[in-house]
Amino acid sequence: MQNGYFRLVSDSDGYGIALYQPRDGGELINIGELLGYLDGLGIGYDRKRIEMELMEETDCVCRLGIGDCPSCPESYQLTEDEDKMTAVARFIPPSETGKRIGMDDFVKDLRIKGITFGLCMEALERHFSTDGIYCTDLIIAKGQEPVQGTDARIEYGFNTDMHRRPKQREDGSVDYFQMTTINQCKKGDVLARIIPEQQGIEGHDIYGQPIKPREVRRETFKFGRNIEMTEDKLSIVSLVDGHVSLVDDKVFVSDVYEVKNVDVSTGNLDYEGSIQVDGNVSANFQVKAGGNIIINGLVEGAKVIAGGNIIIAKGMNGMQKGYLKAGGDVVVKFLENARVAAGGYVEAEAIMNSKVSAGNEVRVEGRKGVIMGGFVQAGVKVTAKNIGAEMGSTTILEVGVNPLIKTQFSRMQKAVEDLTKTVKNAEVILTNFKEKIAKGFAYNESQLKYMRSVAKLVEEKGAELEQMNQRLERFRAMMEIQKMAEVVVNNEIHPGTTIIIGDATRTIQSSFQYCKFVREKGEITMKPL
Repeated sequence: MQNGYFRLVSDSDGYGIALYQPRDGGELINIGELLGYLDGLGIGYDRKRIEMELMEETDCVCRLGIGDCPSCPESYQLTEDEDKMTAVARFIPPSETGKRIGMDDFVKDLRIKGITFGLCMEALERHFSTDGIYCTDLIIAKGQEPVQGTDARIEYGFNTDMHRRPKQREDGSVDYFQMTTINQCKKGDVLARIIPEQQGIEGHDIYGQPIKPREVRRETFKFGRNIEMTEDKLSIVSLVDGHVSLVDDKVFVSDVYEVKNVDVSTGNLDYEGSIQVDGNVSANFQVKAGGNIIINGLVEGAKVIAGGNIIIAKGMNGMQKGYLKAGGDVVVKFLENARVAAGGYVEAEAIMNSKVSAGNEVRVEGRKGVIMGGFVQAGVKVTAKNIGAEMGSTTILEVGVNPLIKTQFSRMQKAVEDLTKTVKNAEVILTNFKEKIAKGFAYNESQLKYMRSVAKLVEEKGAELEQMNQRLERFRAMMEIQKMAEVVVNNEIHPGTTIIIGDATRTIQSSFQYCKFVREKGEITMKPL
């Protein structure tokens, strides 16, 4: 493939510009480049005539003047991309009596301009050892991108996904007894190991300036009692038989603290590991655990707080004062007159006159599958068989992210844009300073002090910008959750129920069956399942 090109040549009565058509699918002659070349030499021309000649499909000569053909050496235009990783040369042929540039002279010119790294010698050889490659972009230097390293990571030797669901029996009831989220471990078991970080390899731009790879992140273990680190500090092992859990990136190993009931015989319980109550939790008592809490009986008006999951086999009558709080999930047969806050999901067969909040999802299924009265809130989704009642207290369901998140997202976006502009402006000042230093320019102490302050600004604001971008991504993820929010009705939803999705609200005026409610174009709409 050969692009079309032009050249000053002699003809019978003077001289003209020879127009050579492209070959094998090459690009046509760029008239702007051609006229710019003639303007640069101060040679007059008839533009319309040149345009007509260019429309011909054969090589031709367009006369320009009388007398001897000007002697013009081969020339070139050099451009580079913004990040200084690629330099492109575009050669214009010499006139018929002009001289070509030598390869050594061209390379010397590049070095004078500071382009010293990544010269594409093969491309240069193709141009200078042949009749030339003209009016064509030739990549003559390419920088080397840095090879990014890999962050250290921790591999856990146990299941860290604690959001397991209970099994549903054939009759529609839920089997709360066969479900466990406890990871058993034996003395000497390897609980986790660190895969060390790998450092990256420095790159260079076409001026030979180094391009640092990003800093790689190291990892360290966080763990509680009954655990020790190996000599190489790359693994942790259990010192006891018990169970292992991961809470806020910290590994815990503990035996399960087991009691028959929580009442006057035990007082309040506060335990680092997990707690199992074989019977009931009486009103006014508190059960608190760093891990999971499993209660095989009934919970009355008590407080149950777990860093992990809460499982209650026979349900909870909160008596308007009962409270469940879990860092993970809450699985309970029924909830009545209770308050619940879960970081993961909430699953029950019935929720009546309760205030329930789940970071992820609320599922109310099983034989009854009813939400009646109260306020139920979930980050993503609420699913139930029956919602509300013909005659009864108001039922309110809310899904999706609070609209304040959108405002915070917009503010953070603007802050990132402003800080990015500040950093880029400072980097331009710093780059100009370095270029002048490289050329031998002498700065006084006051100017050097100012440049050091600019360099410090780039470093500090660059680190701040990285943190702000991470926060922006977290806000973006929250916004995505709002887009997916929905309320699913697997049987019937009754009039009087209020649904809130993001900043939209709808009160149900008539009964609907087998449907779901989503937010579209700022309004809540009903769709069939």
